[in-house]
Amino acid sequence: MDVETPKATELNLPQAFLLLATNDVNGKPEVPVFALRTTVAGAILAELDLIGAIELQGKRVRATGEAPETEFQRELEVIRGKSRPYTPKGWVGMLEGRAVVQRVYEAMASLGIVEHVGEKHLGRFRAVRYPEKDHAPEAALLEKIQAALSGAPSDLEAPETTAPDSGTTDAGTADAVATDSPEPAAKPDSKAPEARTIVLIALLQAAGLLGKLFPAADLTRANELSKDYWPSRAVEDELRMIRLAEQEAANL
Repeated sequence: MDVETPKATELNLPQAFLLLATNDVNGKPEVPVFALRTTVAGAILAELDLIGAIELQGKRVRATGEAPETEFQRELEVIRGKSRPYTPKGWVGMLEGRAVVQRVYEAMASLGIVEHVGEKHLGRFRAVRYPEKDHAPEAALLEKIQAALSGAPSDLEAPETTAPDSGTTDAGTADAVATDSPEPAAKPDSKAPEARTIVLIALLQAAGLLGKLFPAADLTRANELSKDYWPSRAVEDELRMIRLAEQEAANL
């Protein structure tokens, strides 16, 4: 995958996912806590993959020789320091946790995007919530995702496992068809979504959030995408195992 460096004003993938997965008003997660933590772990893997710090070699995740600057240096060093490589699902299970989620929230609070709010319970316990403070970053994310879901089917391609096609040839063919046909099937001038947006779509779908955020959208392409990208597949596999374990426990 080509190394992608996020812009200074752009949220990293764990931040983007948490922002979309959190209720704007009360600051509570819109998904179960286990799904939130698992998907954040997958988002960390996806972020490290996008910037070229790690890659999938066969069925194992390995650190590359690149050393880009990242807010997830701690996780990168853990991956780099393991004597033997783990599978994506194995790393999702190892990286997920309350402290990681809180660290991502606090980073957004420091940017003024969300607000750290504490609630006392029974005079002793304190539940921290992160309601939205600045809606502009979330609005920008929603606009990008909506544009991606509304684009031509060929615009959405898995960033890692799908070999890139010749985009110029396909676009030219689409333009020719659109010119001759009175009812074009897709927007000929639509821009292909950024890799970061495509990965975020895959993560949201894996967590079961995409349909809730965009109930009117046709999610067929997003479903295919989430199966093709290895961090989102790892999230789905881990969530499936957690749900099965809960069902078995409930039946005991």
